[in-house]
Amino acid sequence: MPIDAARALAADPRQGDIGWDHKDIQLYHLGLGAGLPATDPDELRYTLESKLHVLPSFATVAGAGMAMMGGLAAPGIDVNLAHVLHGGQSIELHRPIPVKGSATSSAKVAALYDKGKAAVIVLRTEVADADGPLWTSDAQIFVRGEGGFGGERGPSVKEELPERAPDRTEERRIRDEQALLYRLSGDWNPLHADPEFAKLAGFDRPILHGLCSYGMTLKAVVDTALGGDVSRVRAYRTRFAGIVFPGETLRIRMWQEPGRVLASVTAVERDDAPVLADTVVEHS
Repeated sequence: MPIDAARALAADPRQGDIGWDHKDIQLYHLGLGAGLPATDPDELRYTLESKLHVLPSFATVAGAGMAMMGGLAAPGIDVNLAHVLHGGQSIELHRPIPVKGSATSSAKVAALYDKGKAAVIVLRTEVADADGPLWTSDAQIFVRGEGGFGGERGPSVKEELPERAPDRTEERRIRDEQALLYRLSGDWNPLHADPEFAKLAGFDRPILHGLCSYGMTLKAVVDTALGGDVSRVRAYRTRFAGIVFPGETLRIRMWQEPGRVLASVTAVERDDAPVLADTVVEHS
């Protein structure tokens, strides 16, 4: 059986040391499109080491590769990586991420859900440094053809958007070379760079990383709805609902509610095709 749920859930966490400094933070921010205009004081907080703060979605690239591949190689899990899709992502911040840090990352399979024709694997990564917990990250991995193992279907996380106009709408253009820059933060999948590989995957050209759209959306929310204060973010989650191509534009609609911002993210040039759904930023 490709998935042995009991064995996977009982396996010991995979631990490792991770570290980062201002160069990693700056590269990540630039990969999200930060730095335009280059001398804007608000953008310098993302690009200039003397003024730097850390967008919380950096947690998805700080040791994320170890967590993802470690989880998919866990005991009880034997799946075809060609059938794997990143279905959703959430992070919970225990305190602001420092500009320079070293920490221990502990990754495990936290849940396994049986969707019938597919399985959903929840890979949880907990990161702590000498001062205590920093963040908890959950990646929801959708594996086609691996359902039917008898597990629970899992919870529904659908967020109903308010029946009113959004409080604000922002547009963020994706630069033509943005995927090439973003992949330097650790996701080397050729789907995001190699036209021939993209065609084999069914796309006429490389697509942007889902986690890049995820970071771009959080930056837009922080910069507009949260007054530019990254420390106000407490948690952030989304479901990857569709693709977007470099050169296109993200349309980010936001609804503000007490303690949280709901967002809908679409691709402008393709008639507002869904990109991110069920997107929530919880804040102080």
